[in-house]
Parts: sequence; structure tokens; C-alpha cells
Amino acid sequence: MISRPYLSRACKVVGASSDAALLARCEAAVQKTLGTQATAVRSQSYYLDITPPGQNKGTFVQAMARRLGISTDAVATIGDMHNDVAMFEVSGLSFAMGNASDEVKAHAKRVTASNEDDGFAKAMDVILRDNGGQ
Repeated sequence: MISRPYLSRACKVVGASSDAALLARCEAAVQKTLGTQATAVRSQSYYLDITPPGQNKGTFVQAMARRLGISTDAVATIGDMHNDVAMFEVSGLSFAMGNASDEVKAHAKRVTASNEDDGFAKAMDVILRDNGGQ
């Protein structure tokens, strides 16, 4: 059991399981139970992230852009899981990895190769090329 003083300061609670189907059922159950009190979404097939309402990868992108003094339009994001959709929605350029689900891909502006085919590196090549890099 988590003690209240720690729970009130937590920014994320992560559940883990090697049983992907079980974790998917847990995700649905936690979402139903918590409703708008928190966000529950799998960040990997084996991790379930639970964050306070209104806190997600998108709000992190916005906070970092403010801290750096740049527009979110100048931010590129790369992801492959449903929890990455929030950052796709606020960044100027978003890449879904080739191994992402079709639902996640639909939220990204571009799709790159899979993890196994150097998708991250290929997305970085596009970002550098399109912004005058080598």
C-alpha cells in the first residue's frame, strides 16, 4: 500500500507485467475505475503508466518548449505507443515508428521504419535534412 504523503507527490505510477494481454485488461479496468481522476495508458506492452489528470507526454513537450523559449511547432517527436499520441498532437513534426499500431500511426504526421530497421535514426536523418543539417 502506498502511503498518502508519497502518493500526493507522485508524478507517475507504473505497473509492469510480462503478460501483455493481462496488462491490456488492467489498462481498461484502471481507465474505467479512475475516469478523469488520472490517465492510464500503456507505454510499452509490459508497462502501464498512471499519471495525474492533464499530465502526459504532450504537456511535457509544452513545458520543455516554454523552458527552452521555442514554439512547439519547432519540436519533433518520435514514438510508437498510444501514450505518445499526446506529444504528437502538440509537436510541429511527429513520427510514428513503423512498429506502432495503425491507430498510433494515424495520429502522427509521418511514419518511419520500425525499431528493428533503424526507424529512430531514419527519422533523425529526415529532421536534419529538412532543417539544413548534414
